[in-house]
Amino acid sequence: MKVLLVDDSKYMRHYIKTIVTEAGHVVVGEASDGQMGIDLYDELRPDVVFMDITMPVLSGFDSLKGIRQIDPKAVVIMCSAMGQQWLIRDSILEGAYDFVTKPFKADKVLFILSRYGEHLKR
Repeated sequence: MKVLLVDDSKYMRHYIKTIVTEAGHVVVGEASDGQMGIDLYDELRPDVVFMDITMPVLSGFDSLKGIRQIDPKAVVIMCSAMGQQWLIRDSILEGAYDFVTKPFKADKVLFILSRYGEHLKR
């Protein structure tokens, strides 16, 4: 799968990139803020987006809305810190495919990707 990473933390982008590339997926782009995430989504049309909720310029929640305006079927997986459960709920209601809570483990990320892969086969 082609994956876009949107997180203001370079460390988190690197961490997720390592997980998904070691599993055979391709990271097609990285963005450090929500507006850049929307722009890269429009340009690259990845299969999956990992999106941090709290970012500068444009929040992940607002970026999710922008991406869903471009592509209502976009698959966006929201990433949040502990204590942001209300943002996760609102993101799911806005159309996010799933979420992971930081700090997260590789198996959670891979489980979500494999579940989406199974969904594609149907």
